[in-house]
Amino acid sequence: MKIFILNALIRLGSFVRENLEGLGHAARTFVAVLARSGALIKRPRLVLDQIFFLGNYSFVIIAISGLFVGFVLGLQGYNTLNRYGSEQALGLLVALSLTRELGPVVTALLFAGRAGTSLTAEIGLMKAGEQLAAMEMMAVDPLARVLAPRLWAGIIAMPLLAAIFSAVGIIGGYLVGVPLIGVDEGAFWAQMQGGVDVIQDVGNGVLKSVVFGIAVTFIAVYQGYQSKPTPEGVSLATTRTVVISSLAVLALDFLLTAVMFSN
Repeated sequence: MKIFILNALIRLGSFVRENLEGLGHAARTFVAVLARSGALIKRPRLVLDQIFFLGNYSFVIIAISGLFVGFVLGLQGYNTLNRYGSEQALGLLVALSLTRELGPVVTALLFAGRAGTSLTAEIGLMKAGEQLAAMEMMAVDPLARVLAPRLWAGIIAMPLLAAIFSAVGIIGGYLVGVPLIGVDEGAFWAQMQGGVDVIQDVGNGVLKSVVFGIAVTFIAVYQGYQSKPTPEGVSLATTRTVVISSLAVLALDFLLTAVMFSN
């Protein structure tokens, strides 16, 4: 029994040590990428190309998902508000749900599953094909040439995609609430305009999307950079990107919501 407990403690200690070591290495890599980002000022095309790449990969699924989320919010919101005779506040409910929570969170999850995995696979295949090693041989820093443009592109693209998701979702809620159900159009927009605060609601939603963009994009590029140069290694890295990014988004959402909307 003592041997079993001792072995369990040894395995637990080894697990904790390895994870702390991994977090430390990831933190050092993140700082190193930020330190090498100054060169992008002279070559903004690298970031612009990646913004187009990430947005092109994610735009369709973000827009369609936002539309259907708006449909569901319109239906569920009306059924809930109708119990209390407050169906005229449907526009406010849809707008606050999207700008505060669903817009940034669902966008980040979809971004991780679509663009994040493509970033991980791309960098992982570059490592498997020894392209990163070739860059180092030619005195080209992979952190500055490969990771930094993709990181900043994700940070910029995430708020834009979240805004598209929220805007399309509001349109979806309008289509269900006004033409389909029969909510007064003027009340729908007036309640939304009067109840949504630009700083408290929209601004905090944008801040959330920026934080999620940093987390998801860095996890994607880091997993690709650290993946084993084998097909199995790249496949495992893409899986880890989705799992870790999703958990990170949900955990960060709880922390940010607790800080932003605690009053």
